[in-house]
Amino acid sequence: MRGSDIFVYYGCMEVRHRRVRSFVLRTARMSQSQRTALDELYPIHGLKFPFECDLAQVFPHSVYRVVEIGFGNGEATVEIAQAHPETGFLGIEVHTPGFGQVLREIHSRDLKNLKVLRHDAVEVVAAFEPSSIDGFHIFFPDPWQKKRHHKRRLLQTAFLEQLIRALKPGGYLYIATDWEEYAYEILETLNQFSAISNPYKGWAAGLTWRPRTKFEKRGREENRPIREIFFEKRTLE
Repeated sequence: MRGSDIFVYYGCMEVRHRRVRSFVLRTARMSQSQRTALDELYPIHGLKFPFECDLAQVFPHSVYRVVEIGFGNGEATVEIAQAHPETGFLGIEVHTPGFGQVLREIHSRDLKNLKVLRHDAVEVVAAFEPSSIDGFHIFFPDPWQKKRHHKRRLLQTAFLEQLIRALKPGGYLYIATDWEEYAYEILETLNQFSAISNPYKGWAAGLTWRPRTKFEKRGREENRPIREIFFEKRTLE
């Protein structure tokens, strides 16, 4: 799939450029209950892009605002949001099957601090105001295993720059992957940014608040080590 012309919103400024996307949209298989949830609950718990790109307006009563990119079926997303009611969470995903389940959980648990958005995360992150986000979660991004597809990987220099730009001083970037070669690539790239630091010096350890998902369990069963990466944006002196 070739990269196509897209519009990226930087505040009120619109920029056109070409890039290779980190995802390929395929025909999604959805159950009738998932489709019903998407039709009926997305207007209540979902956002449309472009939206006012200040999450303080989306979550006016939250102390912190955190964005999860690529929430999959959303099981970890929902659990984290319920455990941290003081934080407003925005989950971004492009594939539809997980949306129905997430929307049902948001609705049944009456989660006021979780919204979802179906859109390309690269465009969304570029639209955030600088120093406006307290944290980014990126759990098990597609590793695009074949070398010729590495150009599609999401966590490359240009996108990481945008994430760091959007982080508040003291904000964090939390990544987990079961693809070790990708993990080393991400760690090496992040180490090149002077605006962030790694309190663990290497792989993160002891982060027990992230729920373990079925996807992660499968990785462990296949003897793939889970690598966690945690960086913080340096505070202003």
